[in-house]
Amino acid sequence: MQHKVNLAIIGGTGLYHVEGLEVIDTVSIDTAWGKPSDDIIIAEYEGFKVAFLPRHGKGHVHSPTKIPQKANMAALKQLGVEEIIAFSSVGSLKEEVAPTHFVLPSQIIDRTRHREDTYFDEGVVAHASFGDPFDAGLADLLAKHIEALNVPLHRDETLICMEGPAFSTRAESKLYKGWGAGIINMTAIPESKLARELEMSYQMVCMSTDYDSWRESEEAVTTDDILKVVKQNTDNAKLIIKNMMDDIVARGNVESKWKGSIQFGLLSALDTADKKILEKLKTVLPDTF
Repeated sequence: MQHKVNLAIIGGTGLYHVEGLEVIDTVSIDTAWGKPSDDIIIAEYEGFKVAFLPRHGKGHVHSPTKIPQKANMAALKQLGVEEIIAFSSVGSLKEEVAPTHFVLPSQIIDRTRHREDTYFDEGVVAHASFGDPFDAGLADLLAKHIEALNVPLHRDETLICMEGPAFSTRAESKLYKGWGAGIINMTAIPESKLARELEMSYQMVCMSTDYDSWRESEEAVTTDDILKVVKQNTDNAKLIIKNMMDDIVARGNVESKWKGSIQFGLLSALDTADKKILEKLKTVLPDTF
């Protein structure tokens, strides 16, 4: 691989246009699970490389269910990525989490139904630890720079990941609110789960755009409502990335705390496993397979 990249940022197609970061390459990567959502942008800041992956592809062509997440995570892993910061628009399930507010969640409830969400479903079985799906260290770093911009920030919220692409019914929205969840989106699963299986640290930055459908006093959320808020959120996301880069460079390359962890969840006997499956897994977990 031409580039060795420690940090990846996932988000919208325009997120890599960040002041101070120089785009040095665009790479097309093939993985054992196909091609990722789009080419990956490699940018550089004071010699530190960052990979930018547009989750839905340029032009937003992949629905939440059809995002090639296995290929996305495999491509980042093949670049050498140890840490992922993922930006996502979300609906709010709490009055105090208003549109334009940012949220650093600490938990997920999976309400998806139609997605491939594991690399270990075809002849090799491993159970990844997923009790704490997000990375507290990355959350602390991001919180520092979100708060410095005076962007209202909420921490330790639970995120509901729903299937989509339709938004919630009012009944569903009230149910999730009753569970104590704070925000809802359509992309945290399987992205975060696959990142964990490939031993990468992961933190999602959630940007509130609307109040979902639980407020009886107003119309249910529409795409038009969301787009009115997205630009402001995206501008703030770019500033956060720009401002945190000095801290990222000062830390230098880091190793994910999950590195080597999947071997402890491995149940299958590798000496009798299908060699083709082992070869696929070896492309992303060479130390285990």
